[in-house]
Parts: sequence; structure tokens; C-alpha cells
Amino acid sequence: MTDVPEPHPETVTQSTVFLDASGAYLGRRGPVDRQDVALAQVPRPVQDAVIAAENRSFRTDSGISPSAIARATLAAMTGGARQGGSTITQQYVKNALLSPEQSLSRKAREALIAVKLDRTRSKDDILEGYLNTVYFGRGAAGIQAAARNYFGVDAHDLTLAQGAALAAIINLPSYYERTGSDAKVTATLQRRWAWVLDAMAASGDITAARRAAATFPAFRFYPPGDTDGQRQYLIDAAASEAAGRLGITEDQLARGGYTVHTTFDLAAQDETAERVDEGTKGVPDNTRVHTAVVAMVPGDGAVRVLYGGADYARQPFNDALDGAVEAGTALEPFRGMKLAAPLTGLPRTAAPTPLRLASAYATVAARGSYATPYTVSKITRAADTLYKARPRTTPTMPPTLADTLTKSRQTAYDPYDPLTIYTGTAGPRTRWHTTYDDRLTVTVALFAEHPAKGKHPPTPAPLPTAASELAPGLAATARTALLP
Repeated sequence: MTDVPEPHPETVTQSTVFLDASGAYLGRRGPVDRQDVALAQVPRPVQDAVIAAENRSFRTDSGISPSAIARATLAAMTGGARQGGSTITQQYVKNALLSPEQSLSRKAREALIAVKLDRTRSKDDILEGYLNTVYFGRGAAGIQAAARNYFGVDAHDLTLAQGAALAAIINLPSYYERTGSDAKVTATLQRRWAWVLDAMAASGDITAARRAAATFPAFRFYPPGDTDGQRQYLIDAAASEAAGRLGITEDQLARGGYTVHTTFDLAAQDETAERVDEGTKGVPDNTRVHTAVVAMVPGDGAVRVLYGGADYARQPFNDALDGAVEAGTALEPFRGMKLAAPLTGLPRTAAPTPLRLASAYATVAARGSYATPYTVSKITRAADTLYKARPRTTPTMPPTLADTLTKSRQTAYDPYDPLTIYTGTAGPRTRWHTTYDDRLTVTVALFAEHPAKGKHPPTPAPLPTAASELAPGLAATARTALLP
């Protein structure tokens, strides 16, 4: 007669994770850091570690522990300390299906639902639900988010040692989340980690030799570093594109449990940011230098670097993606050209975005074939691929015209790797610099302004000498980081 309630909305809400082109973690969007994974994606030793830590009779019990329930009831009736000892099934019911209130009636209902679940669902289904909802600290709900937050890997890549550590954390997640940065907490967790492994060896889940070979894993530092500096620019761009590809809102994307594989190279992005920081240190306090860097693949459209500002927290507007930068002579090679769509109006554009100008030069590099810029290479959810990017190209200028333009600007620093360079300016205020070959196009734009004061808006300012000389170095930094 017991009904099994539906899971709470917050326990089925998932976050969406963003990865760079190599699979490195960029960040996430969503109200809770959780992504569902199938039990088959959790290595069996990790499953066994959680069972050893939380409920060693899980695979054979009826969903409840009568002795633990009796202890908890007695404690509640006599005013004693609150008792734990719930089975994995009971914990899942408490976490996902019931409210967290502590009362005898709720505890009784928890037990009834746990028995009903055990009779109507497989142990694997229950364990999967538990692993996807249990809290591990560091804001991580579920084994997938925990694997990323503690070790920087997906759940399916967890080792025995890492799995045992996560299993040990479940007991006191808010305390153990500081493991790796607090020596006392780390030592305490290491003892519990050893206890979990000893239990696994005693039950035959692992051999004595494997137990002896296990070493305490290295943890990612906590609290994590601020990701507002660069990553949020990339996530903004990819989230907007991904939502459009799926035909949903960005809020639906954030709550949908997707994995968005982007085209970005995080290492190259970070190196570019470091070079900007170094090159603008001598700028006067009354001048603000805006820098935009776009690196993309000619003939394909994949955007590898999208530097649009020094710090997202101070300037969420992305100068590379949305900034209208005075073109000046940067468009000179295209003046008078009859370009097909989508570059038709470019020669008459007074202030293009850096992304648009980069795509134009990438078209020249691809011998007249325009490739629509994109930042999302693939979108997946669970084991399903929902979207996969395919280059969208359009003939925009005759190949002979593109070749002529390239040869007129080509340099031969390396006879085996000729590079085309074009520099443009708009008076003393703006500096453009583009380098390209058939593998990579890099466009850099710099402009300066005097910051707003009170009710007075920002005003144009001449580029400081140090900043104007930064453009070639930024292009070289991006190329070196991206090309073998």
C-alpha cells in the first residue's frame, strides 16, 4: 500500500558542463553541480568502495537495517543524540524522495518506502540513483560532479584509490571537502580511506596485493581558483551557440545535464591572457586598454582562442565577439572587392567586430572559402550525441584573388612555413594585426579609452606605446601555443 513518491525537482535538476577541445574542464552552468551517469559508467571498484563505506549488506539486505532503526527510534524517544546507520536505500529515499525533517513519522515512512523500493527495483537501479544524488562536498551532488571537483576526471576514469576516497567523504562531506589544502583534514580522510580499502579487502572485493599497492590519491586544491577571468567569456559564447543548436533557452541548457564540447584551447587562451597582462602593466591609470584576440581555423571556422577582456567580473562584455572596433586601414585589402555573402558589406563597415574581421582573413587563407565561425564541436547528454558540428563553408571570393592578396603580403621568416601578415590602424587610437596561413588565422585588435567618471561616459584615448607594440607578440603567442 506504500506509494513511492517522485524525486524532488532539485534532485533531478542537472548542470551543464563545458569542456575545451582536448576535454579539459572549462566550467559549468546550472543551479546545482550534478550530472547523471549510468551505473555502468561507474567502475565496479568505486561502487564496491561506496558500499563498503556506507552499507556493507546493501546487495543482500531488504532496504533497511532493523537494528539501526531501533537505535534511532530509542534515541529520538529518550532525547539522545541523533543516530545514523541508514542503508544506502534509505539514504536515497531521504535525499531524493522525502523532506529532510527529523521525526519518527518521517523515519517510519522512509523505512516503508525503502522496503518498497527494494522489492520493486533492482539493487543496481537503487545504487545508480544514490550515486547520482548523494552529496560529496565542494558543491558536488553525485559521483560525476565529485570526480571532476576532487580529481578533474569523469566518473568512468576514477581509480580504486580515488573511488575509495570519494566513498570515505560521504560520511562528512562539508568537513572533508578541504582535503588537499588542510593537512589535518587530509590526514583524517586518509585514515578513513584506509578503513574503506581494508573493508574491501576483507570482503574479497579487492585482493590483498591490490590493497597493499593502493596509494592515497592527489586532490585538486580547494577552494578552487576564480574562473571569472577568462573562462566565463568562453562559456558565454558556447552556451549561446549550444542553446541555439538545440533550439532551447540558455536556462534550459544550464539545467539539462548536457556536456558541451567546445572548440577552445584553454592552454592557448591562458597563455594569451598572460601575455596581455604582461604587455599592459605599464599603462597609465587614466587609460584603459581593450584587447581582443581571435584565433580560428581557415576553411573550417573552429574558434580556438577568443580573448575578449581581462576579467569577466569587471567587464562581462566580450570585445572579441561583440565589440565594434574602428577598422581604419585594417580593411584596406578588401576595399573595392565584390565579396559574396556573408562578407558582402564588410568593405564598407566602419567598425567590425574582431571575430568578423578574423573570419574575413580566414576566408583569404582558405582561398576564398568562407567558413562560419563556431565554438561548439559537440553536445552530448548521458551516452547520446545530440549535436555534432560540421563546417559550413561558402565561396565568397575567387581563389585567384585570394592568392594574389596573400602573395602581396606574404613573408618568409621560414621558407617551409610562409606567413602572411597585415597590420592596420585607425589613427593613434586603434591597432589591428592579423597573421595567417592555411592552418590558422589570428587577429588582434587593441584600442584605448579614458574610463567613465561619474556621469561622463568613456572617451577615446591614444594607445600607449607599450600596448600598441603588443599586437605582434600576441599573434605569435597564440600561433606558438596552437600549432605543433
